[in-house]
Amino acid sequence: MDPVICTVDVVLLTLTAEGLEVALLKREHAPFKGVAALPGGYIHARTDTDARDAARRVLLDKTGIAAPYLEQLATFSGAARDPRGWSVSIAYYALVPAATIAQAERHEVRLYSVDRLPPLPFDHGDIIETAVSRLRSKSQYSSLPCHLLGEVFTLPQLQRVYEVLMGGSINKVSFRRKMTEMDMLDPVDGQFDSSGAHRPAQLYRLKPAFREQLQLLERGL
Repeated sequence: MDPVICTVDVVLLTLTAEGLEVALLKREHAPFKGVAALPGGYIHARTDTDARDAARRVLLDKTGIAAPYLEQLATFSGAARDPRGWSVSIAYYALVPAATIAQAERHEVRLYSVDRLPPLPFDHGDIIETAVSRLRSKSQYSSLPCHLLGEVFTLPQLQRVYEVLMGGSINKVSFRRKMTEMDMLDPVDGQFDSSGAHRPAQLYRLKPAFREQLQLLERGL
């Protein structure tokens, strides 16, 4: 009986001036050697505590990035997805600020627009599509978009991230009311952003309790 290939793949998403982008890197080995692909690798049964542990290890090994937020996405499996044989991939997605990827140790990591992807191996296109759909859906009722910003940010910057992901404008008063309702932000004492055309804006950071888990709304934005 042929063994089942068991791997993890990570959809690493970020937001740049160009929009929502995904991190890819060229595969080092066959099949599809040299083709841009998601960071992925085999599960190490002897050392990985679980699939999440494997995903964190693979992401760090392949990109040099330790994503603070990592969520299981879905399982992709079948005989046709990998030319080496019947395989199963447990896919995760992670969100990081664009600066984190720019400063990554692995310079071969490249960003691609989720709307203009290159030819991809296996079913990585389907995995990315599923991750983007999950992100945009959960952005309507959770703190998830906060992980696309840096450690500190203004409310207008946060509102823009929500608007980009949700594909439309959000009423400023309604947005700030929802942020207060979620109670997920701490103002940074004495720190303001003065880069805008208007008066300096208060800087905020995500509360420690929500850096590795989400805060949810009973009703969406």
